[in-house]
Amino acid sequence: MNLFGALRAAMHVPELRRKLLITLGLIIVFRMLATITIPGVNSAALADLYKSNSLLGLINLFSGSGVSSGSNAGISIVALGLNPYINATIIMQLMTVISTRVKEMSKEGDLGRRRLTQYARYLTVGLGLLQAFGYTRLFESFSFQGQSILPANISFAETLGIIIVLTGGTVVIMWFGELITEYGLGNGVSIIIMTGILAQIPGTVISFTNGFHAQTLALFEFAVIGIVVAAGIIFVQQATRKIPIQSSQRVVGRQVYQGRSSFLPLRVNQAGVIPIIFAISIMFFPTIFANFFLPPVGQTGGVMGELATWLHTYWNPFGPNVIVDVAYEVFYFALIMGFTFFYTAVTFDPEDAADNLKKSATYIPGIRPGAATAQYLARVMSRITLAGAIFLGLVTVVVPLLTATLTGQALNGGLYLGGTAILIVVGVSLDTMKQLETQLLMRQYRGFIR
Repeated sequence: MNLFGALRAAMHVPELRRKLLITLGLIIVFRMLATITIPGVNSAALADLYKSNSLLGLINLFSGSGVSSGSNAGISIVALGLNPYINATIIMQLMTVISTRVKEMSKEGDLGRRRLTQYARYLTVGLGLLQAFGYTRLFESFSFQGQSILPANISFAETLGIIIVLTGGTVVIMWFGELITEYGLGNGVSIIIMTGILAQIPGTVISFTNGFHAQTLALFEFAVIGIVVAAGIIFVQQATRKIPIQSSQRVVGRQVYQGRSSFLPLRVNQAGVIPIIFAISIMFFPTIFANFFLPPVGQTGGVMGELATWLHTYWNPFGPNVIVDVAYEVFYFALIMGFTFFYTAVTFDPEDAADNLKKSATYIPGIRPGAATAQYLARVMSRITLAGAIFLGLVTVVVPLLTATLTGQALNGGLYLGGTAILIVVGVSLDTMKQLETQLLMRQYRGFIR
């Protein structure tokens, strides 16, 4: 059964049909919100800012084209996207490692998880207010031909209104993501981010076509590289290390259950696309910090103003300083590596896995149950996670640079986002397809992932 056949089969199951319709409906509403813009925005100045700082492309990646470019550039009410929520999630997950109390709370079952989720929501609102204020300062400070993005004489009440609207947009799409996760199909946050990426594809293809003119060879090379990268992502996302396990003979009442051989699958990329999302969110921090201290148009802001202007100008993948560009890419690669190991440690605990094997009278041949099994699993997991982390770094950092070299095209924001966008779209699609396949198999339908 192919994908479309599986979808048709799912539509005949009331529960799955409801999940699919809820997911589709929330996505449509989200895309409608992304078209509602804040009034009074200078489109020319915003488009120029978009060209001068390619980091805005990464920001736009998470807002679903919330900050649009071009002749009709505008700032939508969901321009912040899920950045505050992702940052809040990062902070709460770090707290589970740093704070013993938070770690104990995370192990209190459903009640503890709900409390942590509530704390993350409160933190999202606080971070959203700060980031909205930073954006407002940026839009007031950046000038193009003597005009700022937002009116220079904007009142305090209007500024406060913009901050509240942008923060409210983040809260709404955070709620949409949670609704999709609970009542829909797939991870809601990831699906919303993927939807934003897919919404940018037509404009990106048109810009590439206009830039290349009649360079059919370059377009063909881009298509081939994209297909190869997508195939590599699928291969790595599906790859697992199978650890052989053996269950002991058990006697339950008068029944004797013979031992059997099986395997414990460990995914090479256990963290999925989450490290990319986390790393990009961290890369926003210097720019967000700089936005608080940017001086108004035509004025100087002292030492902090000069530092903010420098960060805004240079802290992006295509700034005028080559040394800063290299540092940016190295830092980005290191963040991806670090978050891959961190999130893998959060999602897979070798000690818990060893305890579960021991409780079920299952063992790894040649390895003693208990601590020795946990050490063995940790060693194997660290090795395959290293391979997965390097792959994620290569796709998001090295592939765009290599593509620019092979095609002879200048590196730009759209190309830079290519590897990251493909990785997120393919990764989220595979995870969602697996969930749908699981639901179908539970109802005795054939899956579509071979």
